[in-house]
Amino acid sequence: MARRHRPTRRASVIAPIALLVFALLAWWATTSLSGIEAWRLPSPGGTWARLVTMASSASLWSKTAVTAGEALSGSLLGALVALPLAYLIYRSPLVSAAVEPFLGATQALPAIALAPLLVLWIGYGPASITVLCALIVFFPILVSTSVGLRHLDPEILEAAELDGASGLTMVFGIEFPLAAPSILGGIRNGFTLSVTGAVVGEMVMGGAGLGQVLTQARAAVDTAGMFVIIGILCLLATIVYVVIYRIERSHKYTLAQ
Repeated sequence: MARRHRPTRRASVIAPIALLVFALLAWWATTSLSGIEAWRLPSPGGTWARLVTMASSASLWSKTAVTAGEALSGSLLGALVALPLAYLIYRSPLVSAAVEPFLGATQALPAIALAPLLVLWIGYGPASITVLCALIVFFPILVSTSVGLRHLDPEILEAAELDGASGLTMVFGIEFPLAAPSILGGIRNGFTLSVTGAVVGEMVMGGAGLGQVLTQARAAVDTAGMFVIIGILCLLATIVYVVIYRIERSHKYTLAQ
């Protein structure tokens, strides 16, 4: 079987930039040549001008901080619950048999359907938005961690036990570090989705973040403004994704040593 070659560092930088340039050119060509109305699809230049105008307002960045804070706090809450439960599923066949049949069904629940229930139970505001983000993050982390723990090499675990590893030493010194690539993969995907959860929560449950700005832009048919907010949200998710991905790669390199 042919070995799959990883892209070089230079290629990993140039490739996304080239794709972004291509997407911008296609966007510009579509708006310039098709004659489509700006309220349907703003041009790149019009969107940039709207970004400059919005960026001059301090409220945009304060709202960005609110959304990022809700996503981060919800992500941490979801991870704090998911990681111990995943380990319990890995260790207990009874818990595994009871919980796993329902994991697929719970992941199919859309965030927009959970939001009204959280309003009834918790009320409007940041607390319910944080819980919504936690629920969205919870399942990817739970599943990835469970899979990673189950695929640990039993010979390594047996050798660790023979060397005297047990209890918390086994958990945090052997099992979790070996399963870290799967755990970090779940955290990476979950934390990225938490940004979506924060915006959905703000649009449905009320909030003072970018979801509120997006709702106002939609009501005003400010399509360029909506593009700006969507771009900021994509940037937030990308930053989180890249940071955790770098941690994951660094951990793999450390294990290889």
